[in-house]
Amino acid sequence: MEMKKKINLELKNRAPEEVTELVLDNCLCVNGEIEGLNDTFKELEFLSMANVELSSLARLPSLNKLRKLELSDNIISGGLEVLAEKCPNLTYLNLSGNKIKDLSTVEALMEMRMRKTRMKMKLVHLKDMKRRKMKRKMRMKQAQKWEREKRRWASHT
Repeated sequence: MEMKKKINLELKNRAPEEVTELVLDNCLCVNGEIEGLNDTFKELEFLSMANVELSSLARLPSLNKLRKLELSDNIISGGLEVLAEKCPNLTYLNLSGNKIKDLSTVEALMEMRMRKTRMKMKLVHLKDMKRRKMKRKMRMKQAQKWEREKRRWASHT
């Protein structure tokens, strides 16, 4: 069965905007490219295209909410930089059983992962700084309170 037909079958009378999971395993893609999947699948969080004879991700639409992508047992050998651009929230990717021969093919993915890690680190760092600043303010207020108390008691004696 072709990918377009499989997508229509998987929709089950739902609009593409409502679909959060889509399993297209074992269907055939024409010329090794994605067909029938487009930008209307805005809520898609999980996509599986295992064993579909996929060789290119060039026609992958923007899937901003996609977190898990299953691409095992295809014939992909490169072009993975598209994932960093089209799927910015990707946290799980299975490329096992593909024709990737060297690590330079996966460099774009590593950079994407590093950006996410750095962003998380920056957020944590900012939270820590805010927390420290709040603690410093609390200590200052406490010190000022003690000074007022000292002066008040000193004036009574």
